[in-house]
Amino acid sequence: MPSKKLLPKKFSQKLFQMKGISKKTVEEHLKLYQGYINKYNEIQEKLTALTDDDFSKANQVYSKIRELKTELSFAWGGVVNHEIYFGHLGGEGKTPNGALLKQIKNDFGSFEAYKKDLKATGMAARGWVWTAWNEKEGRLINHLGDSQNTYALWFTKPILALDTYEHAYFIDYGVNRALYIDSFFENLDWKKIEKEFEKILNGCSCEDCQCD
Repeated sequence: MPSKKLLPKKFSQKLFQMKGISKKTVEEHLKLYQGYINKYNEIQEKLTALTDDDFSKANQVYSKIRELKTELSFAWGGVVNHEIYFGHLGGEGKTPNGALLKQIKNDFGSFEAYKKDLKATGMAARGWVWTAWNEKEGRLINHLGDSQNTYALWFTKPILALDTYEHAYFIDYGVNRALYIDSFFENLDWKKIEKEFEKILNGCSCEDCQCD
């Protein structure tokens, strides 16, 4: 059965007015996001067109179905990671409040310690960093991935995503990733991140949550 075609999300126009992350960088970055949408849809179409012969030739070394399903995970990661990333940018930085700040202090000692850990993780990553809720341990963690689809941790839900690929900052900072991460913090919309955290605590999995 054909899958529903994935459409790009619309993001805040504030993305084009950020401090330290230029409009040009955002425009080019959004083109990459659109590219992931396109490839995800293309791969889904090819999966629905697989023949009985393709299924019978499935093989872990190489087969058409292995290639498509592997690259689907990469394209899907590219879509979701960027939607989290762009979804919480365009804010005023500062600090979170409420349950999220309380949890950060509980799990990292202080907000400054959390930022220190996230920045260091960002300097160590080759692709992405996430702040995620580890539901099995009941705590927030910062973890990294070297690609769109690597190092998944089971029982975790990301509430913040930091893109550390060079395309996210090279126009503005060259090789100086540390300054880019500082600008990333200055442009976060913590209210949106707080809302995502509250949804997790309330057990809600809605895309656009209307839950009380």
